[in-house]
Amino acid sequence: MASPIELQRPGGGALGLHAIPLYAASIARHLLNGPASSPWPSFVSRNELYHHLRQRTAKRLKATRSNLGLYAGDLALAAVAFLLASAVRLGLEGQATSPDSFRALSYALPLFVATCALIFPMTCLYRRNWRYASVADLLDIVRAVAIASLGFVICLFLTTRFDAVPRSVVVMQALLLTFLLVGARMRFKIAEIRRFEPGTGVATKSGRDIVPVLLVGAGDIADLYLRALQRDGTARHWPVGILDRATGTAGNLLRGVPILGTIADFDEAMGDLEARGLKPRHLIFTETISSFTDPEMKALIDRADRLGIAISRPAPALELRNPNAGNRLELRPIELTDLLERSQTTLDRDALHRLIHGCRVVVTGAGGSIGRELTLQVAGLGPAEIVLIESCEFNLYAIDLELSEKHGSTPRKAYLCNVRDAGRLNEIFARHKPDLVFHAAALKHVPMVEMNPCEGILTNVIGSMNVAEATRACGARAMVQISTDKVVNATSVMGATKRLAELYCQALDLAGERSDERTRFMTVRFGNVLGSSGSLIPLFERQLARGGPLTVTHPDMKRFFMTIREAVELTLQASAYGLEKRLGLGEIFVLDMGEPIKIIDMARRMIKLAGYRPGEDIKIDFVGCRPGEKLFEELFDADEERVASPVPGVFGAVPHPVPLQELRQAFEGLEKLAHTGDTHSVIGFVARILPSYQNPLHQDLADAEPAPLARAAG
Repeated sequence: MASPIELQRPGGGALGLHAIPLYAASIARHLLNGPASSPWPSFVSRNELYHHLRQRTAKRLKATRSNLGLYAGDLALAAVAFLLASAVRLGLEGQATSPDSFRALSYALPLFVATCALIFPMTCLYRRNWRYASVADLLDIVRAVAIASLGFVICLFLTTRFDAVPRSVVVMQALLLTFLLVGARMRFKIAEIRRFEPGTGVATKSGRDIVPVLLVGAGDIADLYLRALQRDGTARHWPVGILDRATGTAGNLLRGVPILGTIADFDEAMGDLEARGLKPRHLIFTETISSFTDPEMKALIDRADRLGIAISRPAPALELRNPNAGNRLELRPIELTDLLERSQTTLDRDALHRLIHGCRVVVTGAGGSIGRELTLQVAGLGPAEIVLIESCEFNLYAIDLELSEKHGSTPRKAYLCNVRDAGRLNEIFARHKPDLVFHAAALKHVPMVEMNPCEGILTNVIGSMNVAEATRACGARAMVQISTDKVVNATSVMGATKRLAELYCQALDLAGERSDERTRFMTVRFGNVLGSSGSLIPLFERQLARGGPLTVTHPDMKRFFMTIREAVELTLQASAYGLEKRLGLGEIFVLDMGEPIKIIDMARRMIKLAGYRPGEDIKIDFVGCRPGEKLFEELFDADEERVASPVPGVFGAVPHPVPLQELRQAFEGLEKLAHTGDTHSVIGFVARILPSYQNPLHQDLADAEPAPLARAAG
C-alpha cells in the first residue's frame, strides 16, 4: 500500500509528491493540444519533461515566426474585440468615459493581449495551412480563445480579485474574438469560393489555356473534384455544368456549378452550353460507373463520342501522390488529350459497325501500340473472329489476356509469327480466310532502323509485301496498311521503307481495279501518336518521374500529334468509307492531324500538367537531332496530288503509281541484299530506286545511276 504522502501511478507503482507538478504540466499540455493527447505523462523524470516541453515550444515558436503577419493580426483583433466588448458593456451603464473605466482598460487590455500572445502559439494556431481549413480547424480557434479567456480570468483574479473588469466583458470579447479570427481566415477561401460563381464563364479566364468540362455525377467525388479545382489557381479544367443521376436537382448549384439535369438531358444540356459558347471538350465521370444503369452509360458514351468529346475517369485533379516519396517527384497520370488543343472528329459509328460486324479480322503487329488499339476497337464492333499475329511473345500474351478480360465472348486466335515468314502467313490466312486485314506490324523507331537498315527492309518492305500477297491469295475483302508521315520526303531508312510499302499497296489496289478483283488495298498515313511504346510521351513521363530534366532534340523541332484512339478510329472510318463506297482507289488516306506542335511546347505542357514549373522545378535540355530525324514532318509529298475526301477528318493523296511487276522485281533484289547483311549495298539500292529519299548520310549513294524503278517512280 502506498504511503499517505505518495500518489498511485496509473499503470501501477507509487510516485512521490514531487510528481504532482509533472501531472499538472501534463494535464495543461493535454488542454493545449486537444483530446488527441493523453493527460498522463509517459515519463517520470523532471528533466525529460522540461526537455520535451522545450522542444514543443521551439517548434511552435518557429511556426509562429513563419506566420508573423497572421500572429500580429490576431493580437490586433484581440485588442479590438476587448475594446468593443468593454465599450458595449460600459456604454450600457453610462460609464464608458469615466476615469475608472480608463484605468481598468489601461490595465486589463495589455494583460489580455499578452495572454493571447502567449496562448495562441501554444495552441498551434500557426502550424496550419488555413487555405485548407475545415470545420475541425475552426473549432481549434474556439479552443484557443477559450483557453486565452480562461488564462485572462485567472490573471485578473490573482491581481485584482476580478474587480477591474465586468464579468460579462470576458464573455462578450470571447464571442467577438472568435468571429473576428474566423473572419480573418476566411480571406484564404474567398478566391476559391468565387471561382465557380454563377454567371462567370470561360471568357473571364482570357489568356489561359482552359478546357471546358461537363461532370457526370453530383456526389462526393464531384465535390472533391470541384474543391481541388477551386484551390488550384493554375487549373486548366473549367466545369461548365453537371449531370446528376438523381431527378429533381436541376437548377441547383454544387460549389457554384449548375446542375443541368439528368443523363437523359444530355442533348438538351449540350445544346444550351454550345449556344452560350461553353461547349465542353471533356466529359468527366465524377460518380462511380456502377451508380448508373448500363444502357444509360452506353448511350451517354456513344453520344459523347459522336460529338468528339473526350471521356475521362477518374479526374486528374483527384490523383494523389505517394506520401512516402519524400522529395522525389512523382508523376500524376496525364490525360493525353490535354496535350492536344483540338476536338476529336465526329465518327460514323454505323459505318464502322457495318465494316466489322460479323467479319473475320486479322491484325498484324497486334501487340504493338497501334495494333493493340486496333484489336480492342475491332473487338468492340462485333467481329465473327479476331486473328492476332505478333512476333513478340510477351506482347501477344498481353493483348490476348486483355481481349479475354474485356471481350471474352469474341472468338480469337493468337499466333506467334513474323511477317517476314511468307509461308507461315499464307498458312494462317488460308486456315482462317479473313475478310479484313489490318497490317500494323512494322519497325517504327527511326534511329533504331537507321542503325539496322537490313532489318527495316525485311520487316517494313518484304513483310508488307508478304501480308499483301497473303491477303490477295485468300480473297479477303480488304487490307488496310498503317503508314507514317516519315515517308514524305524521307530522310530516314524507316521512312523510305514505309514509302516502298505504300507504293506496293497502291499498285495492288490499281491492279485489282483493272482486273475486277474484289480485294482492296488501302493505306492510311498519319503522324505521331501520343502514348505509343518508344515514343515521346512515355520518355517524358519517365524523365518527369525521375525529377527531370526533359530532353528535347532541338528547340525548333515540330511534329504532328494525335491520340492512338483517334488515329485508329479515323483509320477504321476511312477503311469503312473506302470499302463501302469504293473511295480512294490508288490513293493514300491521310488523317487530318491539325497543326504541328513544337516538341518543346509539348514538354512544357507536360510539366505544367504534372503540376510543376518548366525551367524551374523541371529543366529542359537540348540534346541534338538523332540520325534520320527532320526538324519538321509533312503529310504530303511535293509530287503527290492532294485531293478532297468525303471521309470526315481524312484527306486524299495520289502518288505517282509504279507498275506492280517492276516493284516485285525490285523487292526481290532488295530482299536478297538485305539477307546478306550488306548495309552499304542495301542503302545504295534504296537511294537509287526511291528519288524522294534524301538522307544526307547516304547522299553519295543516291547520286549513282538510278535503277529502272526510280525512273518509273519519278
